[in-house]
Amino acid sequence: MSGDRGAEVVVRAANAAISVHTGLELILVGDSAVLRDLVTRIVGDEPRLSIVHASEVVAMNESPVDALRKKKDSSMRVALNLVKSGAAAACVSAGNTGALMATAKYVLKMLPGIDRPAIITELPAIGGTLHMLDLGANTLCTAEHLFQFAVMGSIVTADITGIESPKIALLNIGAEDTKGHDTVREAAAMLTASSLNYVGFIEGSELFAGKADVVVTDGFTGNVALKTMEGTVGLASHYLRRAFTNSWFARLQALLSRPVLQSLAGQMDSRKYNGATLVGLDGIVIKSHGGADSYAFQHAIDTAVVEVQNQVPQQIGRLLQREAA
Repeated sequence: MSGDRGAEVVVRAANAAISVHTGLELILVGDSAVLRDLVTRIVGDEPRLSIVHASEVVAMNESPVDALRKKKDSSMRVALNLVKSGAAAACVSAGNTGALMATAKYVLKMLPGIDRPAIITELPAIGGTLHMLDLGANTLCTAEHLFQFAVMGSIVTADITGIESPKIALLNIGAEDTKGHDTVREAAAMLTASSLNYVGFIEGSELFAGKADVVVTDGFTGNVALKTMEGTVGLASHYLRRAFTNSWFARLQALLSRPVLQSLAGQMDSRKYNGATLVGLDGIVIKSHGGADSYAFQHAIDTAVVEVQNQVPQQIGRLLQREAA
């Protein structure tokens, strides 16, 4: 019921998702009158779509503490309760990120051996994709936290991409072993001694070079890096549009280049990478971008389906136990 575009986006995404995934059943949580009207208008009679009523909505600007304490019948809380009870296998939300993180941690609890949840998402890279975490859940991290992030990132990446042993790198100010602060160097030592496929430090300029499948960092640095990437894409698009519209000859070149530009736009379409996983929880929770359209939100649902099929939390738990032994 929250998110920037409202419930219609979710209903349209749900309709598209059940047409792709045979056997998938989706529960729409929120104002039942609003949802029933949307389903009737957009979907029609569909037994694989059900509705569970929730009387409250967490606003996008609401504090996580208030959402947790005062909105016990919010669509977000009810959806997470369904996961806790086993009535649902995963929760997908485009709502308030902080509130979702706090409520999910309270309702679902953490996996044994995990201190803090982290936010991981898939990004485009040369030769494939890149998974990066943490992207904002934890501004300060210890070496143990970074090691746990690496374990979780390895499992998620393997399941989403099919890579058997994902290459893991630590984001640092240099690739040399002597670079960086004590925390990142201690994490590097832990990863070197583990069974994970750790390939060393990676600099920000090499994030998309295909040198790593998983990049691990603290939430402060990760969020700054992610927002910088988004801004860089916007800047490049601005200059590209300006270059192709500053003269009649440039417009002609743009017309001739249209197939290439459309292909580039498709490859860089951020909607295809929508759906960040809140890893470390004893349950599957996918955070969609608040401004997601139905195409983007469907991708978040697709991510949840893959993680349910591969039992991601259970895999993380088993790998942590193996590393501890």
